[in-house]
Amino acid sequence: MTPVLAFDLETVPDVAGLRRLGQISDDLSDAQGVEAFQAERLEKGQSDFLPHYLQRIWVIGCAFRDASGFQVRCLGDGTGTTDEEESHRLRQFFGIVDKHSPQLVSWNGSGFDAPVLHHRALFRGGVGHRYFDTGDDDRDFKYNNYLSRYHTRHLDLMDVLSNFTGRANAPLDRVSQLCGLPGKLGEDGAKVWQACLEGRYEQVAAYCETDVVNTYLLYQRFRVMRGEITEGERRSEDAVVRDALTELIGDPSRPLQGAHWTRFLEAWSVY
Repeated sequence: MTPVLAFDLETVPDVAGLRRLGQISDDLSDAQGVEAFQAERLEKGQSDFLPHYLQRIWVIGCAFRDASGFQVRCLGDGTGTTDEEESHRLRQFFGIVDKHSPQLVSWNGSGFDAPVLHHRALFRGGVGHRYFDTGDDDRDFKYNNYLSRYHTRHLDLMDVLSNFTGRANAPLDRVSQLCGLPGKLGEDGAKVWQACLEGRYEQVAAYCETDVVNTYLLYQRFRVMRGEITEGERRSEDAVVRDALTELIGDPSRPLQGAHWTRFLEAWSVY
């Protein structure tokens, strides 16, 4: 069995980077500085959503499936947003890829998550031998690697389903619900910065984990579409995921996630 890793990032403004670039005045708090910078961008006719390189990685959600079973968790403990903590999360992510060479799966990963990973790895000294290999170390990676848009070693489901055109992009939440899945539960991605300011890491981590489980389950439907597995095999895989999430509900070390998975399973239609 080829391991599968569905992943998703939750990011916050890189306040330290903005200060280093002289974009935030020293007399402003982090929240005030970001608000002022966003307002300035809007005045210039730009989006208030910060560029990829100014997105600091706070959470990396991972749904991992291999022969030993199905796991879902977020990398790092989320206690802070320092350079070293971000570097630690990057080392963990690239370490998983180096160790397992998994099939990566994302929703809009090519458009957002991957570019953020690349920029932040450059800033933090991240090392991903397998991830960045395009055939120099492993000849097979010349023809199928994680970086090329039309290769499948990193499968951006949204990009593929939209036939690689932004005009047909669709939100994960709605596509998931139309497939009988719960979709997004809890925090909205646009509110992650406020959650960070308030120290609500566990709620954001729970929200991120449900995103990667939705993505993984959509990937199983995609595998049926391309004839890789049967509908019966997909349903069997759904059962594996249900059992794994049911076990998490009773995990005393993760009470908030446990409550989240209860809601997730209750909202998951069986069809």
